[in-house]
Amino acid sequence: MDRRQFITATAATLAAPLALSVPARAVTGSQTIVELAAATPDLSTLVTAVQAAGLVDTLSADGNFTVFAPTNRAFEHLPHGVLDSLLADTAALTDVLTYHVSADYYPAEALIGQSGVLPTVQGDHIRMNGRGGGVHLNGNIAVTTADVFASNGVVHIIDGVLLPH
Repeated sequence: MDRRQFITATAATLAAPLALSVPARAVTGSQTIVELAAATPDLSTLVTAVQAAGLVDTLSADGNFTVFAPTNRAFEHLPHGVLDSLLADTAALTDVLTYHVSADYYPAEALIGQSGVLPTVQGDHIRMNGRGGGVHLNGNIAVTTADVFASNGVVHIIDGVLLPH
């Protein structure tokens, strides 16, 4: 394989969504994603945002979602005024929140040791690197607590807010 073929093959691999053999349906928790988030004090800002965007029913519905849930502190680290702006603009808020959700099921065991992109409900992809030292999203946002299982998917708590490209 010459250098050009190697670079082309490597780029295609990095740009492709992760091809993982994960359960088609994983129901392991008794609470929905929304109920779980509401019962977690450090996710209260996320719950407020989900309510403001009108996504409670969606994230409470049957599914097999993966949610990357930013902590309150993650929202506090957004530039001044960004959160208030998002809360005042339902379309922009929905865009950001749905960027944190994949309709596919990715427990930690499917992410560790992998690198690639994860499709989001918003339509874009999250870059994921689970090689060497935890799981990082879009370069520098870390999964701090993995595998909080809900009846309709899995939640991974993260230390930053993912913003669509």
